[in-house]
Parts: sequence; structure tokens; C-alpha cells
Amino acid sequence: MSARPRVGIVGTGFMGGVHARAVTAVGGRIAAVLGSNPARTAAAAARLPGARPAADLDDLLATGLDAVHLCTPNHLHARDAERIIAAGVPVVCEKPLATTVADAERLTAAAQGAGLVTAVPFVYRYHPLVREARARIAADPDAGLWLLHGSYLQDWLGDRTADNWRTDPERGGATRAFGDIGVHWCDLMEYVTGHRITRVLARFGRAFDARGPVGARTAVATEDGAVVSFETDRGAIGSLVVSQASAGRKNRLWFSFDGPDRSYAFDQEDPEQLWIGGRDASTVLRRNPALPTAHADRFDPLPAGHPQGYRTCFEDFAADVHAALEGQPHDGLPTFADGLRAARISAAVTASAVHGTFTEVPT
Repeated sequence: MSARPRVGIVGTGFMGGVHARAVTAVGGRIAAVLGSNPARTAAAAARLPGARPAADLDDLLATGLDAVHLCTPNHLHARDAERIIAAGVPVVCEKPLATTVADAERLTAAAQGAGLVTAVPFVYRYHPLVREARARIAADPDAGLWLLHGSYLQDWLGDRTADNWRTDPERGGATRAFGDIGVHWCDLMEYVTGHRITRVLARFGRAFDARGPVGARTAVATEDGAVVSFETDRGAIGSLVVSQASAGRKNRLWFSFDGPDRSYAFDQEDPEQLWIGGRDASTVLRRNPALPTAHADRFDPLPAGHPQGYRTCFEDFAADVHAALEGQPHDGLPTFADGLRAARISAAVTASAVHGTFTEVPT
């Protein structure tokens, strides 16, 4: 691999821009870009100095790339990732890895068989205080976490006229709110606590039954929100509330992992602090790299009092991808195996919401 990884970006929307910024921030070079049409491709190439506008996926792969980042609508992930893997190129795929478990299984097996680096950007793992909570829980054999609960709330679909491809199950998949953001929370919970969800009981709901401009609204088939109860392999119970139509909630991923002696709470909208609860006294731990911490220093690059957040998490994720491409150690990089895990949880949640019964999550 070259000193500066040569990366291709497929998809020129919001997430494509996030990936491109993260790649270049950690020393990568965007060598080629592909949008949904020639105009979007040309516009993206103009924003990314040195990026070649590709005519199609084959043309992009002919550039000679160290990795491809897929940032396209969900229904295209499996098709395009399969072609990239067949070309022998490492691939970073936005979640969901695929809209069906069968496709996610096939992609994971194909990438493993080819020995390729893969990644899925569950980037909330990279908050320094999330790593701190994980390290403290792992170091405490008597933590006894028995109640795992939280929420992931947004409001970008709180307007009846708001609509995009994600609300179309043909392009977004059978689950929308849970599949889009609920899987982030589940990945974070399992990563921080070491627990694995074994079965779920879910209910889906909608703020609006139809969306779109006045006079041209269409029926909505996917959920605006979900309430999920679950059990884990270590005997804990838990609950998760997910919504993309909760006014004022921009991106509130919050968790509380509770034990009889200690509890740990974190809010992604206020990522500079970790609340650690105790029966006699509770502590608010502020992010401060000057203090002894359990997480790696590179996840804490800014001095105390200089807030870091989502963009820094994405950059650390991209740096881990580059380290993996070089065969170097990396800690906690979410791979296609984690994307497959999310697909299995999503399928169980969706089935439970349809049938109204507890549904097992395959391990």
C-alpha cells in the first residue's frame, strides 16, 4: 500500500462527505469518486482535490485503490460490496451492511475468504469516555450489570413533509428507524458491556402514516420509532427507545448500564462527561487526557476543555482502517462481522414487531 492510502468514495451525499473528510484528515487521498449520476459525480470530484470522477463502479475500481468506501442507499450495499470484494479491494460499507441477513452473511464470508480488510462505521465506539466505560467495566469482575437501557432520538423526520429514500422499504429496507440508528445503540451496548442480546420483544410506531408535500403525500410503510425490550447472554434485561421524530432531539444517543454497586451513563450530545453512579456517591468524570485513563491516548487528542465529538470519532475510525490496511494493530475496529451482527439483531427486532412475540437473535 502507498504511504497515503488511495481511497475511492461511492456515494456523494452527506455520508460520502463525512467519509471523505475523515479519510483525508488522517492522511488518506481520495483518488476517485462516483455519484448516482454524472453531474453529482463531477460536483463531488470538484470538491475533492485530486479525485477522478469515475464513470461507473468498474471505472472506479480500475483507478488502483487501497480501499473503497460505500456511502450509497442501503439496497445497493450488497450488490456493490460484492463487486468490490470480487475485485480484491478492501471495503468500508455504511450500515446497514445489507438489508437482509442472507446478503450480510454472504458478504462477510466472501470478505473473510478473500482475506480483505472490512469495516462498518459504528463510530460511537471511538468516544474516549465510551472507551473509558468499557475499560472500567471489563476491569471489574463484580460489576454485576443487570439493567442495560437507553435511547437514540432524532427529530429530522419530525416534519410531515420530510421524506427521502430511507422511508422507502425498497431502498432503505424493512426497518428504518431501528435499522438506521437503533443498531448503533445495540452495537455500542454490546461493545461496552460485553453482553450479547439473545432475544427481543419490539413494537414499531409512526408519527405519520403519510409523508411528502401537501397534495402529494404517500403512505409510509416503515417505522418512525421503536421500543425494544431484550435479554442478554449474561442474564441482564434491557430496553431501548428509538425515534427519528422526537422534537428537539438532534442526535441523542444515551445509555445507562446499571449494576448494584456502579452504574455508567453517557450522552453522545454531551460527550465530554461520563456519569459513574454509586450508592453512597456518584462521580462525573470529565474527559481529561492529563489524567490516568484506560483508553489509548490517540482517542483523546485534544486538551481538556476543548470539546471533541463525532468528527473526531470518524477520523479515529478511518485511522484504524488505514492501520488495518498496513497490517498494524488496531483496537475495536468494527468489521463486516459486526455489520452481520447488526443485521441479525435488526431482523429479529423486525420479526418481533410483526408477530408481537419474543424473537431469538442468532449467536
